[in-house]
Amino acid sequence: MKETFKLVSREHGGKGCDLSFLNKQEAVKIQNFHKSFPMYAPTPLAKLPATAACLGLGEMYVKDESYRFGLNAFKVLGGSYAIGHYLAEKLGKEISEVDYQALVSDEVKQQLGELTFVTATDGNHGRGVAWAARQFGQKAVVYMPKGSAAERLANIQAEGAEASITELNYDDAVRLANRQAEEKGWVMVQDTAWEGYEDIPTWIMQGYGTMGLEAYEQLSQMPTHIFLQAGVGSMAGAVTGLFAACCGKDRPIITIVEPEKANCLYRTAEANDGQRHFVTGDMNTIMAGLACGEPCSIGWNILADYADHFISCPDYVAAKGMRILGNPAGRDDRVVSGESGAASFGCVAEIMTNPELAWMKEKLGLNETSRVLFFSTEGDTDQENYKAIVWDGKYPSKAF
Repeated sequence: MKETFKLVSREHGGKGCDLSFLNKQEAVKIQNFHKSFPMYAPTPLAKLPATAACLGLGEMYVKDESYRFGLNAFKVLGGSYAIGHYLAEKLGKEISEVDYQALVSDEVKQQLGELTFVTATDGNHGRGVAWAARQFGQKAVVYMPKGSAAERLANIQAEGAEASITELNYDDAVRLANRQAEEKGWVMVQDTAWEGYEDIPTWIMQGYGTMGLEAYEQLSQMPTHIFLQAGVGSMAGAVTGLFAACCGKDRPIITIVEPEKANCLYRTAEANDGQRHFVTGDMNTIMAGLACGEPCSIGWNILADYADHFISCPDYVAAKGMRILGNPAGRDDRVVSGESGAASFGCVAEIMTNPELAWMKEKLGLNETSRVLFFSTEGDTDQENYKAIVWDGKYPSKAF
């Protein structure tokens, strides 16, 4: 298949969907829960003015989630909040009535008994769920899709979880986890939603809001553009919802970026028929964290009403983003970013430097006055592949 860039834009009119569960007031409450963890600290917002100038942009900001809770990725924000919320309900309390110290007390552990949380993941989400379950004295079982990196599996197992790599793609691994939950009385912790399974995915999305709120408060001025990479669309939906709620009609232009081999949100936006559109099969993209074929219904509802553009792009842009972020221009802040974390940044870098994509640059309104915000959602979670890309030039950029 020839590697291509595709863009679909959406016009928004009338009233959008309800954003109250993602607004700033709710995000502050959720951040307060995360602040109760002794290892909490806001992750840095890297500034890359010299790199922006090289690419023909005004400013570039990158939220660096490689520092999150010592786990090298943002995903733990969703898993920890969702599990905390579930445990609070088991105790008959509101989430605002409990904190980290309360949930790890011996008295609470005895009251709750032993619970098992189960999930499917390419790595980062499962590690976050395993970590949170261990923190709260509970068990975790994690299923990974075929092709998952051995290092990511080992990181999950190091958190005490029972974890294995299956012969299934991501979406089928999710179905396996759900069957196990139903048969064994385990608790499913997944950031994709379907009819009858919406509470926990909603809590996970809300948990991601801590990352968005930190970025919102760290910015000295609002960006003109936000680019968000997406798998099922939960993180993208959470950040989009927060900025849409905070900024109203003055929100930044928001663009969603996906690998062309797993572009379910792009396909759904392109069809524009009120239905979600799926990608099936192997989805063998290097952006493992984005290799998801079925949009989260809750995330899609937000993106359908508030995201302006959807891009489907080749794998090599992620590699380009990794190399630039690891070796920025001038004295710009360096960011160690993994394949999924660098996807949006690499996509924009390619758009700004490839003459064949001038039409897309114009459509997106990117120029020397643009202030662009990115979220590097993971560090080098597969260190062997990171070195192969950044040191050895694996997945070079291509003319087309």
